[in-house]
Parts: sequence; structure tokens; C-alpha cells
Amino acid sequence: MKDSPVIALFKELIVFDKTSAQPVYIQVSQQIINAIQRRYLSKGTLLPGTRVLSKLLNIHRNTAVAIYEELASQGWVEILPNKGTFVLEPELKIAKIKAPSQKINEAYKYAKTTGFPFQKSFHLASTAQLTNASFTINDGKPDLRLHPVHQFTRWYSAVMKKKTLIKKWNRPQEFSYSHYQTQLCNFLNATRGFHMSPSNLLSTRSTEMSLYIVSQLLIKKNDVVLVGNLSNYAANMIFQQVGANIKTVPVDKEGLDIEYIKKHFVKQGIRCVYVSAQRDYPTVVTLSAKRRLALLELAKEYGFAIIEDDYDYDFQFEGSAMLPMASANASGMVIYLGKMGQSLFPSFQTGFIVAPENLISEATNYLQLLDTQGDLIQEQMLSELISEGEIYRLMKKNIVVYKQRRDCLSKLLTHYFSEIATWEIPSGGLAIWLEFTAKISLVQLAEQAEKLHLFLPKTILYQDKNTCAIRFGFGHLNEEELETVVQKLKSAYLKVAI
Repeated sequence: MKDSPVIALFKELIVFDKTSAQPVYIQVSQQIINAIQRRYLSKGTLLPGTRVLSKLLNIHRNTAVAIYEELASQGWVEILPNKGTFVLEPELKIAKIKAPSQKINEAYKYAKTTGFPFQKSFHLASTAQLTNASFTINDGKPDLRLHPVHQFTRWYSAVMKKKTLIKKWNRPQEFSYSHYQTQLCNFLNATRGFHMSPSNLLSTRSTEMSLYIVSQLLIKKNDVVLVGNLSNYAANMIFQQVGANIKTVPVDKEGLDIEYIKKHFVKQGIRCVYVSAQRDYPTVVTLSAKRRLALLELAKEYGFAIIEDDYDYDFQFEGSAMLPMASANASGMVIYLGKMGQSLFPSFQTGFIVAPENLISEATNYLQLLDTQGDLIQEQMLSELISEGEIYRLMKKNIVVYKQRRDCLSKLLTHYFSEIATWEIPSGGLAIWLEFTAKISLVQLAEQAEKLHLFLPKTILYQDKNTCAIRFGFGHLNEEELETVVQKLKSAYLKVAI
């Protein structure tokens, strides 16, 4: 077989790494399987003997024996005593098995570009950034370390053992309001002042999915959507993607300026207003009661929808949170977006939409296209945690921790930034709006911070001719980490402000 084409093929085909955690015999057998699947080795082909193979690949003969035994055990070859090893074509072997490398015409090097045109969208450009920094300031995320791991394991195990779960999986087409929808509805009625039924509620994977579905139903190309002059980048991306004409409205200490809307827009000229009434994103300013009433009246008069994104209602440290505008939605002008389970690990957090029944009905149809399967385990767990009061207790425990962190950050900012920045202490939420007195370059600030192993993502930097500020999320940092982060931020600032 010295001049055999099979040997030539093996020389070109087989490459393996002896330092890899995967055994050599597995690496080689996978590559031979790929060759069989691609018809480079046809049925009945005689493969080199184990001695020839071991010499060819510079491996021990026992390894060569193991390669053929692995192939035989999977049905890819047949080993006949005193005759040799022959290639088979198992009928059921249709799935590709990845090999660590391929050289034959770069057979497994996937194309970098399509051979056909498609519609690109710069609106959906990723905001992710690579960093090796040890510390990060985000836009106000919870601390995953507060997630009750041991309790969660017990809850999850109990849910998985429920017979009703299998019944729901086996009967996906039957429509009825789930136990989770009922429990969530009751919870929202009790905690946020709603007076609704499950027909006014739709559970989604996230607030972003909720907003995407609503925007698909509500907004047509060139429809005018009003947002704050500093607003949520993720929401803006969704609005831009559906072709909305985004217009900005000033935000002051009382929140969105409703008088500005009256002066600059006409009836039937606005499709919707997007607002975070509880805590404006990013400035954390609360929309005053007076302006809430004015906005509701204007929506009714002008005929536009209000999308109320209540992304952190649960994190209220002092006093009582103002009830959502949607709780007084007698005219049906408000679409309410919220989150559930923010004290849990992200995969068990969920979003929801509260709106009039006719919109929820259409949104449910849309959700069936995006997420037919849903997550029954997640819903079952959350429904039980709500009914047993665990969600409420966990939320209250975490609020104590987050309030301490907010107060700690306030003291640190007073010590390090009192002469160079201003901020307000919010009554809730997991972020502080930090405005620098001098108009420094925030891009340069982020670059200097990165050198100090502190990452400032571009999504928390807000700079224009009137603004030089960052949305300082503190929830994910403990008090010791907060001190380190603030010190690094001050050091970076001093290098930029020189």
C-alpha cells in the first residue's frame, strides 16, 4: 500500500494535537469519519494496516488499533481477521462530527461571506466591548452573588418532579391562563395598584422582547416616537429598526417636559411616547405626579400611546414607589413593560406586558412566532415563589443590601468627587447619574480607566454640548469594590483633566 491513494489522503487529511485534552485516537477517528461522510473514502475501501498507520502518523501501534476499534464500534468500518479493515456506510450516520482540523480543500472552513445579498442594519450593531479589566461600572444591574443558590437548587428540583409539568409539555396547543399568569396578575394587582385580569397580561423573556413585540404592533415606518433627550440606547435601537422617526423631548428635575410636547407637536402627529416614569433612563429622575396626569390627558387628547418602561420598580429604598401610570389606564392609552425576578439569576428573570385585552391578544399571537415553546419550568418556579411569598422576601432582603451600597457610594463620591461633579441620591434604583462639572472627554476617561483595570462601557457614557455624565451602576459592587472603583475613576479623571 506504499503508493495507495488512501495513504496519500491520510497524509493530507489527518492532523492531531498530542497536547490536546482529547485523546489522539478520538481526534484521528473523527477525521476519518469526516472523510467517509464526504465520500473521500468510499464503501469497501481498504484502510492501511495498524502497523502502516502507526508509522504513517508517528503514533504507537496500540493507538492505531484503538482508532480502528473506535471506528468499528460506531459502525464506520468492518474489521475482518487476516483480511483488513474496510469502510462501511452506516445508514443512520448522517450527522457531521467535527474534527479539530481539515486540510482537504479546506473542506470544513466555513464561508466568511454569503453568496447572496441581504438587508443590513446599522441600528442593530452590537454594543458589546472586549475588556480584561478587573472592575466594571455597568448601567445598573443586580448583583448575581445575591442569588440564593442553595434555595434555588431545592426549588428547581421540586418543580422538575411535578407531574403537571409533563402534562403541560404534552398539551402545548391547549389555551388557558397558566398558574403563573394568575399568580403574576395577583402580585401586580397587590404591589403596583393594577386592577386587571390575566387577559391584560403577557409574559415574555425580557423587557427588550416585550418592547420589540409592542413596536411591531404599534409602529409603522416614519411614525413619530418621542423619547427623552437622553434615553435608553436599547429601546432606541428597537424603534429605529422598525423605521420610527425618533424625536427627543427635554428632561428636567420633574422628568419628561410635557409642555414641550404640547408646543412642538400636533394632534395625530405622534404615534407613541416612550417613558420610564419611575426612574428616567439614564438620569434616574422620577416623573412628577403632575406631569404624569398631564401626559395621560395629552395622550387621550392627541391620540398617542404611552409605553411605560418600569425597568426597576422593585428597587425602592425610601418611601413608597409611585404607582405606574398604567394603574390609572381607564382610557387604554398606556402599555406597561416590567420585569419579574430581578433578585434571581438572569435565566430566571422574565419580562411582561400589561395592556388592554385587544393588544395583548395580538401580542400573544406575535409571541407564538418568536417563542412557541416558552419556559414552563421558569414559569412554574416563579408562580410558586410568588404564591409562597419568597419573591417578596428575597426582594426585601436585597433592597437592604442595595440601599447600603447606594449610601456607601454616596459617601465615596462626596469624598472623591464633591468638587468636580454633581449627583442626586435617588430614592431607588441601582444607578446614580454622575455629572462632571468640567467638560472632559469621556472617551479619554474610559481609556485611562481601562489602564487602571476599570472598564467603562460606552453605553454608560453620555456626552454632548450640554452633557458630560455617566450612569454609574452600583448594584453589582460590594462596599469594598465600590471604594476601589471610585478611587480608580478619580485617578483616571485626574489624568484626563490635566
